[in-house]
Amino acid sequence: MKKFLVSATLLMSVAAFSAFAEEMTGYIADSTCAAKGKGGSEAHADCAAKCIKGGAAPVFVVGDKVYKIANTDTVTAHAGHKVTINGDVEGDTVTVKSVKM
Repeated sequence: MKKFLVSATLLMSVAAFSAFAEEMTGYIADSTCAAKGKGGSEAHADCAAKCIKGGAAPVFVVGDKVYKIANTDTVTAHAGHKVTINGDVEGDTVTVKSVKM
């Protein structure tokens, strides 16, 4: 019984920490330019908006880290802008809860 309780507690702890809610500031860029190391600046705003409108996926760039966005509809209007998002991060993907400019 003791082993079961310890195992169950450990399993629940791992599950609780698999997705972290975070507030981060960065840029909404397009996946094409972000993959080339571009897109994390205000200078890229027009290009990001055009590429996203053309079908490239929006991504969230924080420094050198590029996050995929699970719910892209929440950030499309902010293409190219510096924003602060609140969301759940799991691996390299963020599920956006809110966006502030």
